[in-house]
Amino acid sequence: MTEPEPELELRFFATFRAAVGQKEVTREVDADATVGGVLAALEADHPDLEGELLDDDGDIRPQLSVLRNGREVVHLSGTETALEDGDRLSVFPPVAGG
Repeated sequence: MTEPEPELELRFFATFRAAVGQKEVTREVDADATVGGVLAALEADHPDLEGELLDDDGDIRPQLSVLRNGREVVHLSGTETALEDGDRLSVFPPVAGG
């Protein structure tokens, strides 16, 4: 019997929520999934997100907040941060103030 694929809870805010069309999505990922791989897949699946999450080098765009279980992934391993079954990945667009 094979192990079930890990599932993530993906949460989107502000303009990203509009691009995806919902606040939360549950997504199956490979056992060796990383934050960068999931963000790249989201860009591929949602045309309005293309180029909004990752830069040309595959790094998380500046001013973007991506949290794994409430912790900024830039303080973990960035795009190489490993994901596990049940993790929650939250994606926040840049916030403009004034």
